[in-house]
Amino acid sequence: MQPAGRQGEIPGIYVLDVLSVARRWKVRPEALLAGTGLSEEALRDPGARVPLATCAALVERARVLTGEPALALYVGMQMRVSSHGFLGFAAMTASTVREALTLAERFAATRTSVIGTSTVIEGDTAAVVIEERADLGGLREFAILSLIVGLWQIGQTLTGRPLRGAAECAFPAPAYLARVPLPAGETLRFDRPANRLVFAADLLDLPLVSADPVAVQLARAQCERELAALVDAGLPGRVRLALVDPDGRFRSVDEVARVVHVSPRTLKRKLAACGTSYSRLLDDLRRQRALLLLEDRTLALAEVASRLGYTELPNFTRAFRKWTGTTPGAFRRRAAAR
Repeated sequence: MQPAGRQGEIPGIYVLDVLSVARRWKVRPEALLAGTGLSEEALRDPGARVPLATCAALVERARVLTGEPALALYVGMQMRVSSHGFLGFAAMTASTVREALTLAERFAATRTSVIGTSTVIEGDTAAVVIEERADLGGLREFAILSLIVGLWQIGQTLTGRPLRGAAECAFPAPAYLARVPLPAGETLRFDRPANRLVFAADLLDLPLVSADPVAVQLARAQCERELAALVDAGLPGRVRLALVDPDGRFRSVDEVARVVHVSPRTLKRKLAACGTSYSRLLDDLRRQRALLLLEDRTLALAEVASRLGYTELPNFTRAFRKWTGTTPGAFRRRAAAR
């Protein structure tokens, strides 16, 4: 398990980003940090972590003092890859978008245990899913929106070109949204089944302008050391990457255990210690792939079910209803009407 200090906390540098944005409205850091026991100097420490409840209170105070309800969008638009420590350095020196996203998925636990990403590809469409791995409470809307906008902004910076796609959020649209322009090429949708960025899969092979094969190896080695220090915190990410074989087939729990070099019994025990399981991770991957497959209206529902490993359409329908509260057919019709 992770050390207690990493559970339910986020890096202090992310709080510094909020302080920086609030300065535009003449709000001083001292006003935001009053009563928290935090200081700018302490937050600059690479090892600084702030509890979710404290972060939520700071964000709400920032909204009140700035008078700006759309603060999440401004924080996202100024997000820098350097805010993500050695993980950010590894991502920016990767050769392609695909490699950068793989690194982000593998090493997300070195930054925080409460949120992470996974990449799902079906045909010509890909999605970066933002996974809520803890109850974000009052911080949810702010955290998801700022990360979605920030990732899109960083992607455009690292590729040196405008990117087109859609961002989807699993909560209602905030009233303030119409007042703030979004990054070029990005469309926001709300009340969707998942928080994710959806885009053409060929964007994954775009080269990064800051690619550096030597630097990425050094950064990756440091991320490996940080991950090892967290004991088994990175295991769920390794399992997610191992769930699908090169032919697109879902691996069994025994096969996954061999890929990550542990026994099936040890794998189950360590995943349970991380608050998850093989079945839960597989179920979530199937859910995300289903959302992409259903957007391809040339595929019959029975074909979608088959590609997800379901031998009978009713079994897929029951699973999809459990995931989203609706049937695959109703979901497809609603998506087409948007």
